[in-house]
Amino acid sequence: MSATTRNQVFTAVQTVGALLPADMLVRISEGKDVPGSKPVDYGLPTSRSVRDEAERSWEYLKPLWRELRKRLPEHEETGLPAADPTGLAGNDWLTPLWRELGFGPLTPVGPAGITADSDAEKSFPVSHRWRHALIHQAAWNANLDKRPAGAGTVPPQSMLQECLNRVDAHLWGVLTNGRQVRLLRDSSALATASYVEFDLETIFDGELFSEFVLLYRTLHVSRFEVAEDAAPSACWLEKWRTEAIASGTRALDQLRKGVQEAITALGTGFLRHPANAALREDVQPKALQAALLRLVYRLLFIFVAEDREALLSPKADQQARDRYASYFSSARLRAHARKRRGTAHGDLYEALGIVLAALGDEAGRPELALPGLGGLFNDTDTDAPLRGLKLSNEALLTAVRHLSQVRDGSRWRAVDYRHLDAEELGSVYESLLELEPKHSASDRTFTLVEVAGNTRKTTGSYYTPSSLIECLLDSALDPVIDDAVKRGEQAAGHPDPSDAIVRELLALTV
Repeated sequence: MSATTRNQVFTAVQTVGALLPADMLVRISEGKDVPGSKPVDYGLPTSRSVRDEAERSWEYLKPLWRELRKRLPEHEETGLPAADPTGLAGNDWLTPLWRELGFGPLTPVGPAGITADSDAEKSFPVSHRWRHALIHQAAWNANLDKRPAGAGTVPPQSMLQECLNRVDAHLWGVLTNGRQVRLLRDSSALATASYVEFDLETIFDGELFSEFVLLYRTLHVSRFEVAEDAAPSACWLEKWRTEAIASGTRALDQLRKGVQEAITALGTGFLRHPANAALREDVQPKALQAALLRLVYRLLFIFVAEDREALLSPKADQQARDRYASYFSSARLRAHARKRRGTAHGDLYEALGIVLAALGDEAGRPELALPGLGGLFNDTDTDAPLRGLKLSNEALLTAVRHLSQVRDGSRWRAVDYRHLDAEELGSVYESLLELEPKHSASDRTFTLVEVAGNTRKTTGSYYTPSSLIECLLDSALDPVIDDAVKRGEQAAGHPDPSDAIVRELLALTV
């Protein structure tokens, strides 16, 4: 699951995919609660802090950046960076930057490039390397995600990523055009990008020293170093990634508990509301459980889509977007849940009902920038137990609080919904099928308990892990895509082969 929006904590740093999640970057930037953060781990004397050393580099690099910006200004008409035919960005900017990060002179790869392990005829035009790490310097005015010279060429991002994927000797890589720097790793993802990007323009033009410190801590040469004869996976970056995965696993376990607690809070809240006498008179625990689970999954969907900035209609005007953000967004609801307990009033659930109804309506709600999605938001018989019911702000905020934060060791951390992927959601759903509803009429409570012969076992419901899905896609889908690309390349009468390839790919059915 990839995202291309900037992290809310940082202005000039974005994490795409799950290479190093946002919460891990926060820990790295603080230099606390993460291994390998001591001065000695950066090759510094114990009397010298990493932040002090980063500040020394910062003061040295700032005037170099300002001078480069004067000599390579933006093009007046396009607003894009000017070309750099004399290599100023490399000689006067990147070389000092690598030196300050401890790399020293990089080793040019040469015209032969890096050869793929499985295909001696396949090579990648990577510009430099440092021991096992690849460092590719693209042109100053290059877009890292676009073809540098039209059809037949490969975007720098795709080239370096494929190289890392196909060459076992190189695990981590750095990609830059002098204006942005990206950290990449060998990845088995089928189609999603995964990297951490530092926007040098924003960092230096905006004087964002704290974000330069994060860059320094993350890209310092000591993060790539390994002992002689050790595997590239022994580096600190790999240890950080492993720690992030372990931390994410702990968070996932907590999220499962959070979803369970949220369903309990909602069920009990509905049963105890004075206006819901009809529900109390005829409680069907299994039906209520199904309706509550559907409501919770709608909330999770909105959290993910909203945090990825993918929920609102792209055609909506700014006024509608602002109206949604100010009065109806889940971000607002989650902020309330973190700060207050809630009251007996029911306005928050009423507002949520408007959002859910809009997403289930084919017409949506243009005045709130909400599109009509249907699917999960369609009103079905499963929703019947909750129709027309009221819910207090206290009960709703309690449920949202359980969904929006998890306990990780001694501290609370926000759930990173922007990077929550399908496997995590599937795993949560799978675990909930092991629970059965329990209703107490006297206490007006609703809980979920684990019992033998639960729904998961009786229905054989098990989520397919991503590793198996990727294997299936590699063996079944990749050959079909490759054949379509070849047909497009061989198509006669097409001046632009890329158009023919696109047409062949769009004609595929699965």
